[in-house]
Order: sequence, then C-alpha cells, then structure tokens
Amino acid sequence: MHVVGVIAEYNPFHQGHAYQLRAIRERFHDDVAIVAVMSGSFTQRGEAAVLDKWRRADLAVRGGCQLVLELPFLFACRSAQDFARGGVRLLQGLGCVDTLAFGAESPDLAPLMEAARAIDAPKTQAALHEALRAGASYAKALTAILLEASGLASDLLHQPNNILAIEYLRAIRGYAQGIEPLLIERRGAGYHEASLGPLASASAIRGELAKAQPDFASLRNSLPEATYAAIRAAFPAEIASTERLFRPLLARMLTMQGRELEAIFGLQEGLANRLLVKSRQSQTLQELIAGMVTSRYPASRISRIVPHLLLGTGERAAREAAETGPLYARVLAFDEVGRELLHTVKERSTLPLITKVSTALNSRERLEGDLTPLQAMLALDTRATELRALSLPDSAPPAALHQTDFITSPHFIRNIPDT
Repeated sequence: MHVVGVIAEYNPFHQGHAYQLRAIRERFHDDVAIVAVMSGSFTQRGEAAVLDKWRRADLAVRGGCQLVLELPFLFACRSAQDFARGGVRLLQGLGCVDTLAFGAESPDLAPLMEAARAIDAPKTQAALHEALRAGASYAKALTAILLEASGLASDLLHQPNNILAIEYLRAIRGYAQGIEPLLIERRGAGYHEASLGPLASASAIRGELAKAQPDFASLRNSLPEATYAAIRAAFPAEIASTERLFRPLLARMLTMQGRELEAIFGLQEGLANRLLVKSRQSQTLQELIAGMVTSRYPASRISRIVPHLLLGTGERAAREAAETGPLYARVLAFDEVGRELLHTVKERSTLPLITKVSTALNSRERLEGDLTPLQAMLALDTRATELRALSLPDSAPPAALHQTDFITSPHFIRNIPDT
C-alpha cells in the first residue's frame, strides 16, 4: 500500500480538497493511505483558523484522509518556504511516506521543478541576497531574478499554489529525496476569488463566514455535507475571527519594552517601531496591518507578526526550529486504516509520536518554563490553541473557550462501509 502525504490547512475543508483526495485515490487505484500534515490553531498567513484543529482534522478524515497530524505552530505560521520545509520534514520523519501530493495552477510538473532548481542555484541565491540588502521584498526579488535567469513564464511565479508547489519541491530536494512528488492540477476558483461556487476557494468561504448573515445556501454548494453541517453548528459562536485579537495585541504591547518587541520573531529591521507608531493610529487590526504594509513587507508577512507577538515567539526559537525541523508527530484524527498506519509509524518514525500531550508536557511544566526543545515547541502549539479561543465571540460556549491540548484527545472516525 502506498502512503501519500498532503500538507494543508483545511481552513475549512472544502470541495477542492475533496477533489484532490479523490484524485490521489484514483491515481493509486485505492491502494493508498493518505496522511495529512495540517496547520493547527493558526494558519500560514497568521490567521486564527475558523474551526478548531480537532474539528478540521475530523472533517479531513471524513473527507478522505486516513491520518491527520498537526504541523507545529513554528512552521504553520511561517513563510511558504518554512511552511513547506516543516511539512516535508515531518512526513519524511514518519519513515513510511513514499509520495507527496500537492495542487498547483500549473498542469505540468517540469517547469515547477525547473524553478525549484533555479532558486537553489548559487547564482540565484547570491543575486537574491543582494536584492534583499537593497530593500526589495523576497517575493518580488525572487520572481524578477528567476524571470531573467531562467526565462520561466511569468504567470508560473505569480500563482500562490505554484509558489507553494515550488517550495515543496525544494524541500524534497533538500530533506526527503526518497519522497516522490505528485502534482494534482488545481481546479476551481483562484485563491483571491471572492465568489462562491461548487469549487470555491477557502478564502472565499472564510469571507462569507465573516459576514453577519452569510449566504448559507451558496455555502452549502461549496462545501462537503459534513463541513457544511459542522459550520452550521458552529456559527456564529464558535467561528474564530483574528480581528478580535486587536485589543489583546494592544494590551500585550503595553507590557513590553522596545528590546522585548525587537526580540519577537518577525519584528526586526525597524518593524517594531513601525508597529508602535501604527498601533496608535489604528482602530482595527485590519487597519493596523494595512498601515504597516510596505513594498518590502506584504500583508501576509505583517499578519504573521500578530500571533507571534501575542505568544512571545522569539527570533531564536524560530531560527532553531528551522534548523531542527519538527521534533514530534502529533496526532489529531484518524480512521481504522489510520490506526493501522500508526503502528507502522511507531516502528519506523524517527520522531516521537504524540497522541496525548500530557505524556510529553503538562501544564505545570509549561508554567515553570524549564523545557526541552521538544517541550518548548509543543508548548507553543498548546498556547496557540488557547490564543485562538480569544478570537471567538463573547457568545462562545465555555467548552470552546476553555478547550486545551492537555485534555482533548484525537478524534477516531470509524469507517462506514459502502452500501
């Protein structure tokens, strides 16, 4: 049986995700188990996930995955490069994944692989470092250099899923050469399209959920039935909004000195001072982020600062995580096939498998703070869960407000036989 890895956010799990999993099954004639490495409480753009990570993992298993593992916060809330490296290194560490499947706007793997090789070429890296020193943004500088050096089509480098696919290929080259890439051409609306439809993007779905009165009839057409039912049950009391973290962010900044701010991951190069100035001029988080955006620092980079500042992520912690990669495999949900796969993982994995957080870290140890590198990485995941609770509305039930990693078990979904 093939074991195929997928790296995703499932925020939320939608028809496009379901299509990808079906395509993987068709490719391997159902002789396959799919392992998803999924962002936890916060996503790559620094946003609180609309549903909690256990519910999203549960929906992913119901949608076709056999096992869902959490991508630690120190990789989930990072640049595309670090997000991809974290996911690939975690899958490699399991010792049983032979393929990484991913979506892209490009129908052809060859130009994506060419781009991955070109980025890692010494000449490209030297030119990139020079452009960054001159004040250019990473994305714009890299795109310009690649277009000039390789002649790749410009639209290849301007599509978000293509960019992430290239980073997956770079990560495979660097950390997991035994894993084969499998390209699944992306179908449906683009990332930035706001319209709903049968294959609506996750951002369009989140945009609709942010409204006081979402169009649930249209949402139902955009979501698998299980996801739609979960969202209907959760709305509005258990739907997170990062905007609600604005006041906690201001309160956190009041307690910090300038040097403390500058030590936070992502707040170097003068961004700490800019944050202080813009926070005094802003009435909302959206306004603050927009005010901090520059030609060098896009909104996605600025947005990621919010959870890192609130959680106190240090530059050193982020740097060390980039060096070590994920230090554990944390189980969020699985089905019967996934349960069997976990036995294989236990035998082959170079990473410790965590099904109960309390076996690796307890709340007292987290409070005292004398932690091993594994515990420190895991502690950030647990704090991110509790921070996400602050992004829920005042009407949220106590169970949602006080949900913690220390008491929540992985979801087991029993397979339902075909009738």
